[in-house]
Amino acid sequence: MQFMIVCYHLSGHFAPQLANLILQTKSKINLKGIAIGNPLLEFDTDFNAMGEFLKLHGLISNSTYEMLNNVCSYATMRRQLRATGKLSTSCFQINIQMEKEIDGYIDIFNILADLCPVPPEKQAYLLAKERAGVKTNACIRDDSFAYLNRKDVQSALHAKLVGVKVWSTCSGVLVYDFQNLENPTIYLLGTLVKAGVRVLAYSGDQDAVIPFIATESLIYGLARDLGLNITRHHEAWFQGGQVAGWTQVYGNILTFATVRGAGHSTPLSQPERSLEMLKAFLKGKPLPKRPPFPIKKGLTSHSRI
Repeated sequence: MQFMIVCYHLSGHFAPQLANLILQTKSKINLKGIAIGNPLLEFDTDFNAMGEFLKLHGLISNSTYEMLNNVCSYATMRRQLRATGKLSTSCFQINIQMEKEIDGYIDIFNILADLCPVPPEKQAYLLAKERAGVKTNACIRDDSFAYLNRKDVQSALHAKLVGVKVWSTCSGVLVYDFQNLENPTIYLLGTLVKAGVRVLAYSGDQDAVIPFIATESLIYGLARDLGLNITRHHEAWFQGGQVAGWTQVYGNILTFATVRGAGHSTPLSQPERSLEMLKAFLKGKPLPKRPPFPIKKGLTSHSRI
């Protein structure tokens, strides 16, 4: 039986760990590859990239960015909150400044996405989006919550609530030891690659929580440590005749890719592009290199210089 693992969010931990366990136990599972989206692979590298990402997208000021680099990093804030439940004075001041500048109206999991308004403004917002022909629904999380908590839906899915009264995207039933978040897992990807398991690490390029710049850097460093040559240099990949993201491949076994316009959960904001990427991964094929129809020449930015 061929087996592939495709995961998101904490995929940087449990997907490589599960894959490595399959190899260690020498089970009959024929593991072919793993795909991990916006993965947490190295605590400091991943979380500290948030400051650079926010600054490059104009969400925070130069002074705040400098304080994140020199006074209190975002990784330090997370450590302090986990250890004591509160921030030191310097970290607290920086956090307050960040909140003022970002203004609380930005979803850091997808900085391009609209936030769901509170009722009754919600209905007016949805109606305006519908009339404009906009597919993305900023209230999809609320709608999904309501839908999956319907008794008839749960009955149709043969789903039973155990230990909780309502379904939610995150619950306290399955508790992950956050102490383990600081354990780096990037080396496990190296173990998998050495064993011949294909690895795809991809990022929605609008996620500020685990920014693509961190994942890209970690995968590049891993490839260098493994002595893998670049077999597909940094270039765009396509879906539906449009650029769907960018990718770089090492040794035809280790791939980094971005999904253009996607947030932390890529299928939520870019379902067609995510499907194209995962279909290629499951088939063992490279991401599409060019659109199916000619692009008009003379429209690129460099040609107008």
